[in-house]
Amino acid sequence: MSSYRVLPLAGNDYLALCKGKVTARDVRYSRYRMGVMQEGIPGVDRPIDVIIADDHAVVRDGIRTVLERESGEFRVVSEAADVPATIREVREHKPDLLTLDLTMPGGSSLAALPSCFVAHPSLAVAILTMREDPEYARQALRAGARSYVLKEAEPAELLQAFRLAVAGGNYLHPRLGALMATGEDADPGGASLSDREREVVRLIALGHTNPQIAEQLHVAERTVKTYRARAIEKLGFSSRAEITAYARRLGLVD
Repeated sequence: MSSYRVLPLAGNDYLALCKGKVTARDVRYSRYRMGVMQEGIPGVDRPIDVIIADDHAVVRDGIRTVLERESGEFRVVSEAADVPATIREVREHKPDLLTLDLTMPGGSSLAALPSCFVAHPSLAVAILTMREDPEYARQALRAGARSYVLKEAEPAELLQAFRLAVAGGNYLHPRLGALMATGEDADPGGASLSDREREVVRLIALGHTNPQIAEQLHVAERTVKTYRARAIEKLGFSSRAEITAYARRLGLVD
Protein backbone atom coordinates (compact mmCIF):
# COMPACT_ATOMS: atom_id res chain seq x y z
CA MET A 1 0.00 0.00 0.00
CA SER A 2 1.26 3.47 -0.82
CA SER A 3 2.24 5.58 2.18
CA TYR A 4 1.39 9.24 2.74
CA ARG A 5 3.49 11.77 4.60
CA VAL A 6 1.82 13.91 7.26
CA LEU A 7 3.20 17.42 6.88
CA PRO A 8 3.83 19.57 9.95
CA LEU A 9 2.33 22.71 8.40
CA ALA A 10 -0.22 23.44 5.71
CA GLY A 11 0.33 27.16 5.22
CA ASN A 12 2.99 26.78 2.52
CA ASP A 13 1.61 23.73 0.75
CA TYR A 14 2.12 25.04 -2.76
CA LEU A 15 5.62 26.36 -2.00
CA ALA A 16 6.59 22.87 -0.82
CA LEU A 17 5.13 21.43 -4.01
CA CYS A 18 7.13 23.89 -6.13
CA LYS A 19 10.36 22.83 -4.45
CA GLY A 20 9.60 19.16 -5.03
CA LYS A 21 9.58 18.34 -1.33
CA VAL A 22 6.08 16.88 -1.31
CA THR A 23 3.33 15.74 -3.66
CA ALA A 24 -0.23 17.02 -3.95
CA ARG A 25 -1.34 13.71 -2.45
CA ASP A 26 0.86 14.33 0.61
CA VAL A 27 -0.64 17.80 1.03
CA ARG A 28 -4.24 16.64 0.87
CA TYR A 29 -3.69 13.74 3.25
CA SER A 30 -1.77 15.94 5.70
CA ARG A 31 -4.58 18.46 5.84
CA TYR A 32 -7.12 15.67 6.34
CA ARG A 33 -5.16 14.17 9.26
CA MET A 34 -4.61 17.58 10.86
CA GLY A 35 -8.20 18.66 10.41
CA VAL A 36 -7.10 21.69 8.40
CA MET A 37 -9.99 22.97 6.32
CA GLN A 38 -8.39 24.85 3.42
CA GLU A 39 -10.43 24.49 0.29
CA GLY A 40 -9.41 25.55 -3.14
CA ILE A 41 -5.67 26.14 -2.73
CA PRO A 42 -4.37 27.12 -6.19
CA GLY A 43 -1.96 24.59 -7.60
CA VAL A 44 -3.12 21.94 -5.12
CA ASP A 45 -6.91 21.62 -5.29
CA ARG A 46 -7.60 23.60 -8.43
CA PRO A 47 -5.83 25.30 -11.35
CA ILE A 48 -4.04 28.60 -10.84
CA ASP A 49 -6.17 31.32 -12.41
CA VAL A 50 -4.06 33.70 -14.49
CA ILE A 51 -4.53 37.05 -16.23
CA ILE A 52 -1.93 37.88 -18.88
CA ALA A 53 -1.33 41.62 -19.31
CA ASP A 54 0.82 42.70 -22.24
CA ASP A 55 0.18 45.06 -25.13
CA HIS A 56 1.67 42.65 -27.67
CA ALA A 57 -0.65 39.85 -28.76
CA VAL A 58 2.28 37.62 -29.73
CA VAL A 59 3.65 37.82 -26.18
CA ARG A 60 0.27 37.02 -24.66
CA ASP A 61 -0.10 34.06 -27.00
CA GLY A 62 3.37 32.82 -26.06
CA ILE A 63 2.70 32.97 -22.32
CA ARG A 64 -0.65 31.26 -22.77
CA THR A 65 1.01 28.45 -24.74
CA VAL A 66 3.60 27.90 -22.00
CA LEU A 67 0.91 27.77 -19.31
CA GLU A 68 -1.44 25.50 -21.21
CA ARG A 69 1.28 22.88 -21.63
CA GLU A 70 1.30 22.27 -17.88
CA SER A 71 -1.49 19.70 -17.75
CA GLY A 72 -4.17 21.81 -16.12
CA GLU A 73 -1.95 23.43 -13.48
CA PHE A 74 -2.76 26.91 -14.86
CA ARG A 75 -5.97 28.37 -16.26
CA VAL A 76 -5.88 31.63 -18.24
CA VAL A 77 -9.09 33.44 -17.32
CA SER A 78 -8.49 36.70 -19.18
CA GLU A 79 -6.03 38.92 -21.04
CA ALA A 80 -5.40 42.68 -21.06
CA ALA A 81 -3.58 44.92 -23.52
CA ASP A 82 -3.44 48.15 -21.51
CA VAL A 83 -3.34 49.37 -17.91
CA PRO A 84 -7.06 50.27 -17.47
CA ALA A 85 -8.09 46.89 -18.86
CA THR A 86 -5.69 45.15 -16.49
CA ILE A 87 -7.28 46.76 -13.44
CA ARG A 88 -10.76 46.02 -14.79
CA GLU A 89 -9.99 42.35 -15.46
CA VAL A 90 -8.41 41.84 -12.02
CA ARG A 91 -11.52 43.31 -10.39
CA GLU A 92 -13.79 41.05 -12.39
CA HIS A 93 -11.90 37.75 -12.29
CA LYS A 94 -9.82 38.00 -9.08
CA PRO A 95 -7.06 35.72 -10.39
CA ASP A 96 -4.34 34.00 -8.40
CA LEU A 97 -1.62 35.35 -10.70
CA LEU A 98 -1.18 38.44 -12.86
CA THR A 99 1.66 38.38 -15.39
CA LEU A 100 2.34 42.05 -16.03
CA ASP A 101 4.34 43.90 -18.68
CA LEU A 102 6.06 47.02 -17.34
CA THR A 103 5.28 49.15 -20.38
CA MET A 104 1.70 49.29 -21.62
CA PRO A 105 -0.62 52.01 -22.93
CA GLY A 106 -2.91 53.81 -20.54
CA GLY A 107 -0.61 54.63 -17.66
CA SER A 108 2.03 53.13 -15.41
CA SER A 109 1.85 49.39 -14.83
CA LEU A 110 3.42 49.66 -11.38
CA ALA A 111 1.17 52.57 -10.40
CA ALA A 112 -1.80 50.35 -11.19
CA LEU A 113 -0.80 47.69 -8.67
CA PRO A 114 -2.39 49.36 -5.60
CA SER A 115 -5.77 49.32 -7.36
CA CYS A 116 -5.24 45.66 -8.26
CA PHE A 117 -4.36 44.75 -4.67
CA VAL A 118 -7.39 46.62 -3.33
CA ALA A 119 -9.58 44.63 -5.71
CA HIS A 120 -7.87 41.34 -4.83
CA PRO A 121 -5.48 41.45 -1.83
CA SER A 122 -4.13 37.92 -2.33
CA LEU A 123 -3.13 38.61 -5.94
CA ALA A 124 0.37 37.43 -6.92
CA VAL A 125 2.14 39.56 -9.54
CA ALA A 126 4.95 38.43 -11.82
CA ILE A 127 6.58 41.17 -13.90
CA LEU A 128 7.56 40.04 -17.40
CA THR A 129 9.69 42.63 -19.16
CA MET A 130 12.63 43.42 -21.42
CA ARG A 131 14.08 45.88 -18.89
CA GLU A 132 17.22 44.34 -17.44
CA ASP A 133 17.75 47.12 -14.93
CA PRO A 134 18.11 46.62 -11.15
CA GLU A 135 16.33 49.89 -10.41
CA TYR A 136 13.21 48.78 -12.27
CA ALA A 137 13.37 45.46 -10.42
CA ARG A 138 13.63 47.27 -7.08
CA GLN A 139 10.65 49.46 -7.96
CA ALA A 140 8.60 46.43 -8.99
CA LEU A 141 9.34 44.54 -5.77
CA ARG A 142 8.59 47.63 -3.66
CA ALA A 143 5.27 47.99 -5.50
CA GLY A 144 4.29 44.47 -4.46
CA ALA A 145 5.40 42.25 -7.34
CA ARG A 146 6.78 38.88 -6.26
CA SER A 147 8.67 37.90 -9.40
CA TYR A 148 10.68 39.86 -11.98
CA VAL A 149 11.63 37.87 -15.08
CA LEU A 150 12.90 38.88 -18.50
CA LYS A 151 11.01 38.12 -21.69
CA GLU A 152 14.07 36.33 -23.03
CA ALA A 153 13.61 33.63 -20.36
CA GLU A 154 13.07 30.00 -21.28
CA PRO A 155 9.69 28.43 -20.44
CA ALA A 156 11.14 26.59 -17.43
CA GLU A 157 12.31 29.88 -15.91
CA LEU A 158 8.95 31.54 -16.56
CA LEU A 159 7.13 28.70 -14.84
CA GLN A 160 9.50 28.84 -11.88
CA ALA A 161 8.87 32.58 -11.50
CA PHE A 162 5.10 32.13 -11.76
CA ARG A 163 4.94 29.22 -9.33
CA LEU A 164 7.05 30.94 -6.71
CA ALA A 165 4.94 34.09 -6.96
CA VAL A 166 1.74 32.13 -6.37
CA ALA A 167 3.38 30.26 -3.50
CA GLY A 168 4.22 33.53 -1.76
CA GLY A 169 7.89 33.40 -2.64
CA ASN A 170 10.02 35.64 -4.85
CA TYR A 171 11.90 35.19 -8.10
CA LEU A 172 14.44 37.56 -9.59
CA HIS A 173 16.29 37.03 -12.84
CA PRO A 174 19.78 35.75 -11.88
CA ARG A 175 21.75 38.53 -13.61
CA LEU A 176 19.61 41.18 -11.96
CA GLY A 177 19.94 39.45 -8.61
CA ALA A 178 23.72 39.54 -8.94
CA LEU A 179 23.71 43.24 -9.83
CA MET A 180 21.41 44.08 -6.93
CA ALA A 181 23.52 42.06 -4.51
CA THR A 182 26.63 44.04 -5.45
CA GLY A 183 24.79 47.36 -5.56
CA GLU A 184 25.63 47.86 -9.24
CA ASP A 185 23.31 49.32 -11.84
CA ALA A 186 22.78 48.29 -15.40
CA ASP A 187 25.18 49.60 -18.03
CA PRO A 188 24.24 53.28 -18.53
CA GLY A 189 25.69 53.12 -22.00
CA GLY A 190 22.75 51.13 -23.25
CA ALA A 191 24.66 47.93 -24.00
CA SER A 192 21.36 46.05 -24.00
CA LEU A 193 20.42 47.72 -27.30
CA SER A 194 21.33 45.93 -30.50
CA ASP A 195 23.33 47.83 -33.12
CA ARG A 196 20.23 48.31 -35.27
CA GLU A 197 18.13 49.48 -32.30
CA ARG A 198 20.83 51.99 -31.40
CA GLU A 199 20.92 53.28 -34.97
CA VAL A 200 17.15 53.73 -34.97
CA VAL A 201 17.42 55.65 -31.68
CA ARG A 202 20.08 57.88 -33.23
CA LEU A 203 17.92 58.67 -36.25
CA ILE A 204 14.86 59.34 -34.08
CA ALA A 205 16.94 61.77 -32.04
CA LEU A 206 17.93 63.52 -35.27
CA GLY A 207 14.25 64.11 -36.01
CA HIS A 208 13.67 61.51 -38.73
CA THR A 209 10.26 59.92 -39.18
CA ASN A 210 9.68 56.18 -39.44
CA PRO A 211 9.41 56.26 -43.26
CA GLN A 212 12.64 58.29 -43.50
CA ILE A 213 14.45 55.86 -41.20
CA ALA A 214 13.17 52.92 -43.22
CA GLU A 215 14.52 54.50 -46.40
CA GLN A 216 17.94 55.18 -44.87
CA LEU A 217 18.28 51.69 -43.43
CA HIS A 218 16.76 49.98 -46.49
CA VAL A 219 14.15 48.12 -44.44
CA ALA A 220 10.36 48.08 -44.25
CA GLU A 221 8.65 50.71 -42.14
CA ARG A 222 7.10 48.01 -39.95
CA THR A 223 10.64 46.78 -39.22
CA VAL A 224 11.59 50.26 -38.03
CA LYS A 225 8.53 50.32 -35.78
CA THR A 226 9.60 47.01 -34.28
CA TYR A 227 13.14 48.25 -33.55
CA ARG A 228 11.75 51.47 -32.14
CA ALA A 229 9.31 49.65 -29.84
CA ARG A 230 12.03 47.33 -28.57
CA ALA A 231 14.40 50.22 -27.86
CA ILE A 232 11.73 52.25 -26.07
CA GLU A 233 10.76 49.31 -23.88
CA LYS A 234 14.38 48.49 -23.00
CA LEU A 235 15.20 52.10 -22.16
CA GLY A 236 11.91 53.00 -20.52
CA PHE A 237 11.38 56.13 -22.60
CA SER A 238 8.06 57.36 -23.91
CA SER A 239 8.86 60.62 -25.70
CA ARG A 240 11.14 61.87 -28.46
CA ALA A 241 12.66 64.38 -26.00
CA GLU A 242 13.81 61.54 -23.70
CA ILE A 243 15.23 59.62 -26.64
CA THR A 244 17.09 62.71 -27.85
CA ALA A 245 18.54 63.38 -24.40
CA TYR A 246 19.67 59.75 -24.15
CA ALA A 247 21.31 59.84 -27.59
CA ARG A 248 23.17 63.05 -26.74
CA ARG A 249 24.37 61.61 -23.43
CA LEU A 250 25.88 58.67 -25.32
CA GLY A 251 27.34 60.89 -28.02
CA LEU A 252 25.17 59.40 -30.75
CA VAL A 253 24.19 62.88 -31.91
CA ASP A 254 25.73 66.34 -31.48
